[in-house]
Amino acid sequence: MKIQNLLLGFALVLTMASCSKKSTDAPPTKPGDTTATTPPVIPSYSITENFEQGKKTAYAAADVTLLTGSWNFNDALIGNTAPDVKNGLASVRLRAGDIAMNFDISGVNTLYIKHAKYGTDPVSVWQLLMSSDGGKTYTQVGADINENNTTLVTDSFKVSLTGKVRFEIKRTGTTTNNRVNIDDITFKGKGDPGIVVGTPDNGGDDGGGSPTAPASTPRDVTAGTDAPPSTGDNSDLLFGNPSNAQSSTASMDNYLIDQKYYTESYNATKGEPNWVSWHLDATNITGASDRLNNFAAWASLPANWYMVNDNSYSGSGFDRGHNCPSADRTSSANANSATFLMTNMIPQAPQNNQQTWANLENYLREQVVLGNEVYIIMGSYGTGGTGSNGSATTINNGHVNVPSNVWKVAVIIPIGDNDLGRVTSSTRVIAVNTPNINSINSDWTKYIVTVKDIELATGYTLLSNLPTNVRTALEIKLDTGTSGS
Repeated sequence: MKIQNLLLGFALVLTMASCSKKSTDAPPTKPGDTTATTPPVIPSYSITENFEQGKKTAYAAADVTLLTGSWNFNDALIGNTAPDVKNGLASVRLRAGDIAMNFDISGVNTLYIKHAKYGTDPVSVWQLLMSSDGGKTYTQVGADINENNTTLVTDSFKVSLTGKVRFEIKRTGTTTNNRVNIDDITFKGKGDPGIVVGTPDNGGDDGGGSPTAPASTPRDVTAGTDAPPSTGDNSDLLFGNPSNAQSSTASMDNYLIDQKYYTESYNATKGEPNWVSWHLDATNITGASDRLNNFAAWASLPANWYMVNDNSYSGSGFDRGHNCPSADRTSSANANSATFLMTNMIPQAPQNNQQTWANLENYLREQVVLGNEVYIIMGSYGTGGTGSNGSATTINNGHVNVPSNVWKVAVIIPIGDNDLGRVTSSTRVIAVNTPNINSINSDWTKYIVTVKDIELATGYTLLSNLPTNVRTALEIKLDTGTSGS
């Protein structure tokens, strides 16, 4: 349900961590008050721009929207060829120009940059520059970097300013055959960084447009060569059909739909999916397509069923929350367009969609960049949520149910073949169940549950195609929210 820019690939990591420390010798708050007080702890953050999301294939100067925000690329592009040295699928290829942030970040105290020379190019030199006046003037941070590395190395730069700053990476000289690869720029600091990471998969808090605006023309999905197989490895339902959904109109509240790039159980009475299932690997998040934002009704909805349109959420205070996210399907325009069908949407509280769920989606894409593939099932249940306009049980004149909870189960395995056979009782499975409310915590790890918890809440049977002993073990396994779990 979120983010156009990835992390991919997006392997953007945003962590807000804090710790508490009790002091027994803190001064009293006022004369005569002997109660010790604990000084407030300023949370720390770590934000990584990995250049996995966004697309720029030419050296001509242009702005590019990435996970962290808009960057200006001048004589630079995002490279994904064999000579490009990269961590993941892509990195910056800097020729004789620079890349610069079009936004400020606050509280940063250290910058980490991975870098190497491109292919067999000669040695070159580049600099890190910093601006505290919105990009009007820049001063150099640290010393020149002599680029003679054939593999990525990391350099750190200390930042002495405490206010808002932005950065520029600039190659010295004018020769064009001394190219540099830049990857994984990590900002570390304390406090509020003052930036919104990523682009939410929604049409705005009101669900997009005016309630009186005409609906877009309904459309179908066109499958390309990047569509996943219907059976076997990488197929949507490899791990099972959780609700035994059927492709018969008699099963209107548990109607199986193959949307080519994901498969779902649609609930015609509620006007939303019960669940959506898909496979995620590096080929799905190549960034070949931009985020299309072409919300529309599904043209092949069975006759006499209510058709939810792109303007049906307007003015509701709930986002058009994707089940299969836009950023999980950027391999082609067909793939990305499929995610914007309204049969893939639920009314989702904006903060749930734009923060908590976005962070989880980013995290799963990061696992892909690290060399894994992920099988994902997402759904919702219940009635009654709280959006930006307050609580509601339905929207669109009662035609669309507002779910009370939004959940996801993700099975993470290393890239390989015979996927079902490679899953064991030690395989990592993340299960998350969040309330559909606007006051939700942005940290998805606070909502980790077991697969069994979600099964009990929904009545579904998840991961049913696994051997019984493996499935039983994974049902009760509680993830820690870290890759080492």
